[in-house]
Parts: sequence; C-alpha cells; structure tokens
Amino acid sequence: MTFVNVPKPERHTELPATLTGLGIALVAFFAGLLTLSGGYQLLYAGRIFPGIRMAGVDLSGLTLEQAQDELQQRLIYPQEGQILFRHEDSLWVATPTELGMVFDIETSLENVDRLGRREGLLGNLATQVNAWETGLTVPPVILIDERIAQSYLQKIAREIDRPVQDAQLSLNGSEVVYTPGQTGALLDVEASLENLVAQLSTFRDGEVELVIEQQAPLVLDAGEQAARLRSLLSEPFVLTIPDMAAGDPGPWPIEPQVLAGMLYVQKVETEEGWQFKIGLEPQALGDLLARISGEVDRAPENARFYFDDAGPAPTNELVLFQSSRPGRVVNAADSQVAILQAIQDGVHSVDLVVELAEPQVGDEATAASLSISGLVSSYTSYFRGSSAARLQNIEAAASRFHGVLIPPFSTFSMSDAIGDVSLENGYAEALIIFNGQTITGVGGGVCQVSTTLFRTAFYGGYPIVERHEHAYRVYYYEQTATGHDALLAGLDATVYFPLVDLKFTNDRPSWLLMETYFNRANYTLTWKFYSGDDGRSVQVTNLGLRNVVPAPEPRFVDNPAYAPGACKQVDYPADGADITVTRSVYRDGTTMFSDSINTHYEPWQAVYEVGPGTHDPAALVSAGLCAH
Repeated sequence: MTFVNVPKPERHTELPATLTGLGIALVAFFAGLLTLSGGYQLLYAGRIFPGIRMAGVDLSGLTLEQAQDELQQRLIYPQEGQILFRHEDSLWVATPTELGMVFDIETSLENVDRLGRREGLLGNLATQVNAWETGLTVPPVILIDERIAQSYLQKIAREIDRPVQDAQLSLNGSEVVYTPGQTGALLDVEASLENLVAQLSTFRDGEVELVIEQQAPLVLDAGEQAARLRSLLSEPFVLTIPDMAAGDPGPWPIEPQVLAGMLYVQKVETEEGWQFKIGLEPQALGDLLARISGEVDRAPENARFYFDDAGPAPTNELVLFQSSRPGRVVNAADSQVAILQAIQDGVHSVDLVVELAEPQVGDEATAASLSISGLVSSYTSYFRGSSAARLQNIEAAASRFHGVLIPPFSTFSMSDAIGDVSLENGYAEALIIFNGQTITGVGGGVCQVSTTLFRTAFYGGYPIVERHEHAYRVYYYEQTATGHDALLAGLDATVYFPLVDLKFTNDRPSWLLMETYFNRANYTLTWKFYSGDDGRSVQVTNLGLRNVVPAPEPRFVDNPAYAPGACKQVDYPADGADITVTRSVYRDGTTMFSDSINTHYEPWQAVYEVGPGTHDPAALVSAGLCAH
C-alpha cells in the first residue's frame, strides 16, 4: 500500500482529530479486504473462481485438470464448426480445423488461472467480485496456420477468378461474329484472410465476407451493334439521288457480300464510354462515290436556240428548240456523312447529297439579252466521196454543236462540248489517222467537223488557242464547191479527244451562238457564228505549198483473208509539204492582232492489201483493178 504525506497547515503543529480518525478507519478497511481476499483465495485454492466461463462453458470451481477435460469434451467448434464463404451462386463450407485453426487449451487455461490471483491486491479483488456478481468470459486462445487458410482461399480463388474480356465484334465475310464481354473478378486473398481470422476468433459459426475486386471491360455488351450489323447485311444497301425522274441514273444497290467488304468495325471512346463503331473504309467509299459521280454529275446545259434570219419574214430573234437543264454534282463529303449515318442507324437506303447548278442561259433568253445582233462568220466544207460511215460520223458530231452558246471572253473547247465519241452515241467505224497509220476506228470523219469549226473561227477573227494539223494532207479538206484548192492546205484541224483538242476564244463582249447544218445530198457541212458585230475584218495570206516532197512508191501487204490476185487500197498517197497561213484582224482601221498557222505534212505512201501469191500487184493498180 502506498501512503501519501499531506503537508501540515502553517499555524498548527498537530493533525486535526477528525483526520486522524479517517486514517485509522481506512487502515482498518483495507486490512479487512486483505483478510477477505486472502480467505477467498484459500477457499478456491487450486480451483477456478466462480463465474468464469470460456466459450460458453462454465468453469466455476473446477480444477485446471477438470477444466481441461470439460473444455476438450464440450469445445468441439474447431472440428465441427462451420465457416461459410459465398460468391454469387457458389457456396463453400469448411470447418475451422480445415481452415488451419487450432484451440490452444493450455494457454487458454493459463489465462483462466491467472484471473483473480496474479493481478495485485485490488486487481485480484475486483476480478473475484466481477466474476461472482456478473460473470467473466475468457476468450479461448486459438492459433491459425495462415498457410492452410491461404491454401483454402486460393482454392476458392481458382473458381472465382476470371479474366476481364472485352466484347468482340467482327465480320467474317458477310457473317457477323459477336462475343459478349466479361467482367473480370479477382479474389483478394490477404483481405479475405483478415475477415476469416476475425470470424474464427469469435469461436462461432458464421459467414466470411470474401473481398473480390471487379474489373470492368472497356465494352461489356455490343449486342445492339451486332444486331444492327446483322440487319444491315440482311438485304442490299441502296443509294439513290433525290427526286429521281425518268432517265436519271440509279439506284445503286450494294449487295451484302460487297457491303461487308467495305465495312469496318472499330472500338472507339465516346462521351458515353467505349463502344463499337461501324463504318465504311474511306478508300472503298470514295471509289464508290467517284463511280456514281461519273454517272450523276453533269454540267448545266444552256438552252439551245437558232437565230431566225431566213425566210420571207425573219424576226432576227432567238428561237428555242431545246430547253435548258440544270447541272448537278454529287457532294462526296456530305454524301459520305449521310451514308455513314445510315450505316450506323442500320437503315438500308439513303439519298446521296446532290447539288444543283442553274445554267447561265435559260429558256427565256433573247437576242438582245445576249447581245446577239446577227451572223458574224460562216464557213462551208465539202467531203464528196465520203463513205456512209464517215457521213454518219460527220452528222453525229456536228449535231452536238447546233445551238451551243459560248459566253463572252471565254475559251471554247471542242472536247468539252462533243462528249464521248463511241458506238453507243451514234458513231460508226471509219478511217482515221492513228500512230502514223490510216486505220479503221470509231469516229472517222470527226476531223471534218473540227476543220469546219476551225475555219469558221479563223475567218471570223477569233483567237485560236489550240490547233493540230494532220500528219499528211487529206484531200477532203481541200475540196471546194466546184473542185479542189491546194491553198486550203494548212487550214485543217485534227482532234483526238481528250488528248488532242481544238480551242478558240470568244473575245467579244457578246455571247456567241453556233449553228451547224449537215447536208448529206450535197456532202456539205455549214457552220455559222451569230454574235454582236464589233466591226472587225480579217485578211488571210497563203503563200502556197513549199518544200514539196513527192509521195513514196506504193507499199503492198499480204492479207491472208484475200485470194491470190485480189487487191484493195487501204491508204492513199499524199505529197509532203510545208505551208504558212498568216492572218491579220483589223477593227476601225487598227490591227487587233496578227498570227500565223504553220503546218508541216509528211509525204504519205499508198498502201494496198493483196492476196498472198499475187503476181505483179503494181500492174493491178495501173490497170485500176484494186478496190477502194
């Protein structure tokens, strides 16, 4: 016992009588407690104090040996207890022993024996009183082999753990391949072990919370996109142009197998998270739109007129014979957006974005509105002796230019106006010059048209931007109304679209109206220019042929298709020569411009095809026995 010395008051040399009495009483009280506690311990010497329990087993008054027997008989929790683990629909049940738990009965009894005996006077007394009045429960001492517990939890982990898997969406040909995603799961063994130890320490059955980390995939479910893709490939995807009318191109169906080859499926991050995007390969889509544009796109077409300046009562006004037509062009960028949106929406058709362009000259145009006052240039060419096929081509080509209008101060390209020279567009096969040879080709005779146009522009005083001569002199282009004029050499113009073109400039402030008139009976083509007369005049000087080179001797070629003695002329002789034609254009007595047309013609050899074994084919030619 520890006593505390209390300082005496300054004015008193002796303790008060009341304080002395209190000290005597305290000493007597503690002496009584000591006697009582000592007697209580003697009473329960070698036995456990009343009121002490362990894991529900009352150990009051038992010796340590008796308590050990009692606990061994009644504390069967390690062997028969049940610990439950649960995850989703799976359950695992194990005994504490299977989980590595051992009941340390000796250490537990040492803890029991220590109560009320080894805690000091007051501690012993307090424990004895508490045990007597309310009872004391001593927790059993358990040992857990964490290796066994971890092993059990790892066995559970092998059943729980699963890798995270993104949903998979792809195309195998036109087949949609879809696999749903999977949320990953990973058992946290260490955290779950802590929960297990806490439950085992209660010495009671119970459920242990498993700590599981969930791992979400980027895309768990793409079922909607897969269904949309399957629907998209269930029938053709159709492209159309808005407000289709009779004669318009389209529609353009894309079969599922073809569409599947153009599609791609890509995982992308959006504001709503990761998802699969269905799109079209840019190159494939661009190629498709380019092909469709070739069918849809067209330049605006001005109205076509002729100028009424003939007959007994000419009006000198424009007469409409073909209405104008707006142009249109596929807007590839906006069409791609529309197509991609339709693909992503899962619909099966979409209108392309087509932009319209109004023509410069509508049906209501008048001669005054276009500043056309009358005829400013005209030329007629002759082509007697032309074959039926050549006549057909001249007529077909010339008709493309009848009523065509050329804006002021613009350059006209024959190639742009004539379109495709093909059998489908009314042309026939006839003789053409190609790669230094006269051969049969589609459109032979079109150069009669280009030559006539060239001369109309040349004599009308219009600047010539591009003109090409033939390889050799063609006598069609030197014909006149009454015969032949060598001074027309050097004023021909060959074309081979789109590589070789004829171009001239309308350098007047008025529109230029062209009219063409083909006369099969007279073998003539007349070209007329109507515009505003600005008072210009043209002077042409032709000094004639020079450096003339005679044509080579004829060449004879065997043709296995001919019988011996048969002969046919397939190419015609022409002398080579150089020629220069000079032009001066005047207005109001002042020279506007001067230019020269320089032409070089190669000497050309006649070619005859003969049957193999033909003797002296030159004699057949001399006798006029070779067909033409």
